[in-house]
Order: sequence, then C-alpha cells, then structure tokens
Amino acid sequence: MVWLNAALRGCRKRCAGSTHLPIITTAGFDPIRFAVVLTINMEIGLISPPVGLNLYVINGIAPDISLKTILQGSLPFVACMIIAILLLCLFPGIATWLPDAVTGTTI
Repeated sequence: MVWLNAALRGCRKRCAGSTHLPIITTAGFDPIRFAVVLTINMEIGLISPPVGLNLYVINGIAPDISLKTILQGSLPFVACMIIAILLLCLFPGIATWLPDAVTGTTI
C-alpha cells in the first residue's frame, strides 16, 4: 500500500511538472524560485482563514482554546511569510543560491 501511495504521488508530481514547467519558463520565471514562492503561498493558505485547515486541526487538538485565539496566534507567521515572499521578489537570488552552490553554477 505504501509503494502505491508513493507511486501515485510521484505520478502527480511528474504530471504537474510536465504541464506547468513550460508555462513557468516561457513566462521568464526560474522554476526553483517559482516553486519556493508557490510553497510559501500554499503554507499561508493553510494557516489563514477562510480555509485555514491547520487552524481547525489545532482547534480539534486543543478545543479549550478559541478559534479566535488560534487565529491571532497564527497572524505573525502569516506576516513573516508575506515578508519572505516580498524578499524573494526583490532579491530572487535568495531562492537559488543553495542549489547554485551545490551544483557549482556561478551566481
């Protein structure tokens, strides 16, 4: 069962990559930078309303804490992620310096 789940997950990644990568590169974005910004955006969606799935999970774990208190506790993290996205837009080399250092590509 585990191998089937891993195989399906790999298939989804390959299918999404094969359809999105040409669009991303044609638009002039670095695929690594795009993936980093996309991941941060998805994390923001998980900890902010109206969807905020992680907020409801925390509320289920600690039902004595109100949802409003949980939301107020998550807002500083949302602000940090928005600042991170702004920094990545202003300084795109932040997202690619480690892969460039590992592969030996000059910055």
